[in-house]
Amino acid sequence: MPSKFKPILTIALWVLIGFLGYQTYMSIYEPIQFNKLKNKRYKQVIESLIDIRDSQLAHKQVTGKFSGNFENLIKFIDTAKYTITQRRDSTIIDEELTKLYGVDTTKEIVIIDTLGYVSVKDSLFKTSQRYKTMMQVPAGEVGSKFKLQAGYLEQNDIQIPVFEASVKKDVILFDQNPDLVMQENQVISVDGVNGDVLRVGSMEEVKTIGNWPKTYGSAE
Repeated sequence: MPSKFKPILTIALWVLIGFLGYQTYMSIYEPIQFNKLKNKRYKQVIESLIDIRDSQLAHKQVTGKFSGNFENLIKFIDTAKYTITQRRDSTIIDEELTKLYGVDTTKEIVIIDTLGYVSVKDSLFKTSQRYKTMMQVPAGEVGSKFKLQAGYLEQNDIQIPVFEASVKKDVILFDQNPDLVMQENQVISVDGVNGDVLRVGSMEEVKTIGNWPKTYGSAE
């Protein structure tokens, strides 16, 4: 090789070495940064899903069913009240048995006294107004909203209320490396969020837990 080409070859080799070194570094560094950002965003999203679940459970406690849209759910929180009751046992005369036997016959009953009412909003959120924006996904693509569903599942001829609130991982991680997002959508692990969705509740099972592991906080 002519000596005049050696400097050019040397420079080219150093460029190639630098490029390969950068690629190796990024292959390690980028997934680490991705996981840090993913975990941060997931925790924010899960906090909102927990608020939605708590609101839905209150809605069911008061109305007997879950809400299928956020507008009604927010209106419910603004206006609804829990009824505070007290159960007590009592003994009264059983009139039918008394007539039948000709002697005073008693029976045990349970009396439920209403003691008062407590605001659902104050119980769940105190002075916070965050419930008014709980339909918005707090991390990821701007303007995204959770999908909210509600209905019934039949079990043993009984209609049981169910609900589900969810958001796609693609929405939460919309600005990240597509290859890493695709890998995240295929996760099956006890330490990860399995599947391509973060959700709480289910339209296919009677449950109100979230699909995230305990490392992100309680799913129940």
